Amino acid sequence: MTPRLLITGGTGFFGKSLLRYQYVAGLNKRSMAIDWPIVLLSRDPARFQDAHPELCTHPGISFHQGDIQDRDSLPWGQSFSHVLHAATDSTFGPRLTPLQRYKQIHDGTINILDLAVASGARRFLLTSSGGIYGPQPADLDAIPEDWPGSPPLAEPATAYSQAKRVAEHLCALYRDAHGLETVIARCFAFIGPDLPLDVHFAIGNFIHDALSADAITVAGDGSPLRTYLDQRDLAHWLWTLLLEGKDGETYNVGSDQVISIAELAHLVRDLIAPAKPVHILGASQPAAARNRYVPKIEKIKAMHGLGVAVPLDQAILNTVQAHL
Repeated sequence: MTPRLLITGGTGFFGKSLLRYQYVAGLNKRSMAIDWPIVLLSRDPARFQDAHPELCTHPGISFHQGDIQDRDSLPWGQSFSHVLHAATDSTFGPRLTPLQRYKQIHDGTINILDLAVASGARRFLLTSSGGIYGPQPADLDAIPEDWPGSPPLAEPATAYSQAKRVAEHLCALYRDAHGLETVIARCFAFIGPDLPLDVHFAIGNFIHDALSADAITVAGDGSPLRTYLDQRDLAHWLWTLLLEGKDGETYNVGSDQVISIAELAHLVRDLIAPAKPVHILGASQPAAARNRYVPKIEKIKAMHGLGVAVPLDQAILNTVQAHL
């Protein structure tokens, strides 16, 4: 089969990252460029093309209007050699009810796996989430892929993470039943020009405050520990896993450079608006209660030679430049 790629979620943060990496000059492609036809599944292709014409002009890109939850709207009858399934409303997902979030991920994954099999695809990359591990223990510095933790089943707020766990299991089932090569990318937190600054991402909110508010505001006590991978690194890692990831394997995708939320707010301030104050609103918590969300990435380093190429301070400046 002639290589042909379907990307779901191609007009979201992950999709924009992948397209910029491939088609926008000066983003250090690191020899991962492909020349296959790429079909982007989108609920509103016209709106995306109007908003991002620079990502839509390459002759290898085409759009198919459809929704992962609407089976009849999918590109049945077309052939794809590879499918990259990244369609999840992580940006605006909190506007959905927990049940709606679960159904979107669960039903959408089944539909796209069925489409992959029907289209003759041989490889399938799922973008999952580090949330599938559940709360990270205070004595675990970084979560490895074989960590057995999971989010609490009885809490509706964990619907996103529960659904991602099921989506991973569905990939294993389809791999067993149909011989479909499946690779899982467990994604953590990211930063880049396409990250919205006005939703629920702390780093985006801090950049927004640094650019347009009187002060940078931290809603909590600033103690949670996070890592942030630049979207260029994200794209490079996802392209690598799509093409070279080992069948049946799961990989953490994220930075291993740890920073607290308070430190992050001050870093953003120092880089963008040194004269502005940082206001930390929450009362200090005991060190033992510190929340961590940190991936262990030795596996992807060892198996594919991937690492963090764009430091956090540069990633922040790149993001700011895109919003000026």
